[in-house]
Amino acid sequence: TTNEAVFVVDFNPSDSTNIITCGKSHVYFWTFNAGQFTKKQGIFGKYKKPKFIHCFVFSITGDVLTGDSEGNILPWTKSAADTKTLGKGAKETYQIVRPIKAHEGSVFTLCALRCGSLLSGGGKDRKIIRWSADLAPERECEIPEKFGAVRTVAVVDDEEILVGTTRNAILRGSFSDGFVAIVQGHLDEMWGLATHPSQDIFLSCSHDRQVCLWNTEKHNLDWCITLEEYGLCGDFCPSGSVVTVGLNTGRWVVLDLVTREVICESTDGNEQLSVMRYSPDGRFLAVGSHDNFIYIYNVTESGRRYSRFGRCNGHSSFITHLDWSKDGCYIMSNSGDYEILYWDIAGGCKLLRNRFESKDREWASFTCVLGFHVIGVWMEGSDGTDINALCRSHSERVVAVADDFCKVHLFQYPCPKPKAPSHKYEGHGSHVTNVCFTHNDSHLLSIGGKDTCILQWKVTRGGVGESKEMPASASSTSTSSPEPPAS
Repeated sequence: TTNEAVFVVDFNPSDSTNIITCGKSHVYFWTFNAGQFTKKQGIFGKYKKPKFIHCFVFSITGDVLTGDSEGNILPWTKSAADTKTLGKGAKETYQIVRPIKAHEGSVFTLCALRCGSLLSGGGKDRKIIRWSADLAPERECEIPEKFGAVRTVAVVDDEEILVGTTRNAILRGSFSDGFVAIVQGHLDEMWGLATHPSQDIFLSCSHDRQVCLWNTEKHNLDWCITLEEYGLCGDFCPSGSVVTVGLNTGRWVVLDLVTREVICESTDGNEQLSVMRYSPDGRFLAVGSHDNFIYIYNVTESGRRYSRFGRCNGHSSFITHLDWSKDGCYIMSNSGDYEILYWDIAGGCKLLRNRFESKDREWASFTCVLGFHVIGVWMEGSDGTDINALCRSHSERVVAVADDFCKVHLFQYPCPKPKAPSHKYEGHGSHVTNVCFTHNDSHLLSIGGKDTCILQWKVTRGGVGESKEMPASASSTSTSSPEPPAS
């Protein structure tokens, strides 16, 4: 078509041999005949050529209406061209009838109603305007600023509409009743994920500096706050009343789940934090940093007071994952150079040189991607960065894996043999950065990096109190997938 980006392509509903494309600095009118396409460019003539044409629709009269980055709706009609203005080669081109100034900033979306009216959505002004069939403005409303600009509009019926925004929200409502958010999301890459120890809620944090608390039962957002820096990791205190979030500057904050206020904060080093993990009894908090250290804190008052207990010094690369032993005395940790180290925390944060002592130790959680128990999750030929995260179920029967290839895998646990069989699930459109089971293993949560999606998967077999068979299917709150065959 062109060397420039193409945003939209669609058939003419009244003539399937006609196709229209639009995008950066162009709108083309195509004719399909005898197996070939021929195109005619839309000529702007005396009107200013916009940098982008974002959208188009077909009006009830058959004309084409485009929305552009100048805030205009341009009606195009096919008629004999003014050859004095456009040149001899411009006969039978689509011409602009009259530009209509619709919005401040870009017109991102146009939507035709069955009655002949038109809806337009604006970028900078966040407005939705309803136009009559002859393009006279009838009604308008403005989307709240916290949801961002209008990116797309879809019609439920002639009164009720859905609005997709630039801040990953979907709103539902009407001009008379206003709009409410039915879906909200993150805007940038996500890495932080933590599930509550006893409730059906979980926390996510993203490069957009938002920290969000979600409800797995209602599939909605309980609350969201914006921090000064962005979060990369988090963990709920075993008491369940507070949650800790590690930030990209080495700072970490403790949030009250009810008031959402920062009740405590500290800074360890000046590099990003990659893992926060409370001991199972809630007496200690371990903070893994990109400065190669694990910082240990004493925790009192149900997670409301913290004092430095010690520092684990021995890794030669940044900390990636860590887990506590069930007795809360030892830590197993992984680092960026694929090292596995064991630490005696109760004995003064000492490195255990004799790893044989740790072979039968029981771990309260298992999120380390390296270790004897999870050798089988690594595919043949993979490098050390192909698996981003791993999580063992609370029942200790299965382990979920997040990989760099948009997949979520489910293995039996333990998984000590190479080339272990697994179930593989698709749904993400980007590398999967983290996975986590809910407190009762009824669901698995997975987050994507660049796709900014959180998927909630239902564990159908292998849950608490059930057989040790592999889960055979998964469903998601934001995507559906066919049930794979049982292994």
